[in-house]
Amino acid sequence: MSAPANSNSGFPTPRGFCSTHWSVVSKIRRTGSPEAADALTWLCEQYWYPLYAFVRRKGYDAEKARDLTQAFFARLIEKDEIPAADPNRGRFRTFLLTALQHFLANARDHEHALKRGGGRRPIRLDWRDAESRYGQEPGHDLTPEKLFLRRWAMTLLDRVLGQLRSEYGEGRKRAVFEAAKAFLTANASAETYAEIGRRLKLSEGAVKVAVHRMRRRYRELLRTEIKETVDDPERPGSVDEELNDLFEALR
Repeated sequence: MSAPANSNSGFPTPRGFCSTHWSVVSKIRRTGSPEAADALTWLCEQYWYPLYAFVRRKGYDAEKARDLTQAFFARLIEKDEIPAADPNRGRFRTFLLTALQHFLANARDHEHALKRGGGRRPIRLDWRDAESRYGQEPGHDLTPEKLFLRRWAMTLLDRVLGQLRSEYGEGRKRAVFEAAKAFLTANASAETYAEIGRRLKLSEGAVKVAVHRMRRRYRELLRTEIKETVDDPERPGSVDEELNDLFEALR
């Protein structure tokens, strides 16, 4: 799903990237600032699906899950709860999930709030592929909490891959990226180094070097992104702990 295309906002565009989570929350705290509305919209766009998947796995049907997720974001805006989030109290993903769980516990007491925002200021979310994505989720042996963590991890990795793609630009460099990106994940590439080299008119050694550099840059970007999500990034081991949680969620 695309982010707001405001090139002056400092938030991601199809060609850009911005650190997220606590650094974005700090912008939302500046109520009334030009960046606050863009920051809030961007956060909602990034994290609506992990939260929607959590609600679906809780047993709600697709329509009610859409209503609940939309109403949850509307309530965050109405109650001005995101600016109150404090990085000293833990990870940002924990804040969001805890807030959603509290909202679901209380939602039964005010059903009128489930009508996609209940008349509050709406957040535009693209629901077109929500159910097709949910239909591809692992079987129901995953708890709602584990599914949320899995989708959170995949959202984060997709965003890092998007930044890396933008760094490779267009033309030949982009072709190298698209051919070699499968080596960044646990999924085996459909092509060998030699096959990629023949197709792109590069030596096998040049492809190996390109993949090595790509992997190194991917790890750098991933650690930078993770650093934005933890409560104390300067604490030794905090980033590695979150990385371990991220990859555990994907297993």
